[in-house]
Amino acid sequence: MSSVLDSPLPVPFDEAVEALALPVCGVSVRAGFPSPADDFVVERLDIMQLLVKHPQATYFWRVRGDSMQDAGIEDGSIIVVDRAVRPKHGCIVVALIDGECTVKYLYQRAGRMKLRAANPTYPDIIPRESQTVQVWGVVRGCVKLFATS
Repeated sequence: MSSVLDSPLPVPFDEAVEALALPVCGVSVRAGFPSPADDFVVERLDIMQLLVKHPQATYFWRVRGDSMQDAGIEDGSIIVVDRAVRPKHGCIVVALIDGECTVKYLYQRAGRMKLRAANPTYPDIIPRESQTVQVWGVVRGCVKLFATS
């Protein structure tokens, strides 16, 4: 059975997915300092409600490559892309460059556009006149899974 984790293509959000409200602790957790938190649950969180603001325009994409690793988006991460959000300078976007998809920071200043990686080993992408560049959607979130064994 395939899932969003297996798909190489964007997967649209399915509104039929039932809400899954999980408990949220009312205190922050310190990295490196263990703290039992069961006594501090103060609310419930539906992770899909947090990630999805425009269900008809939201897609999940699996990321390949390391060009956005300094933004916390790593190879294998799943990004949540909202096509209803207007892209602005500084947003992380999915862009199509001559039909090829990429995820980068959008740079828009003084009528110029660049796509910037969050990894210094990758150069900026400055569209040439002969290229077709389209911002496909704005990245709202990222899901990463960590090894558990």
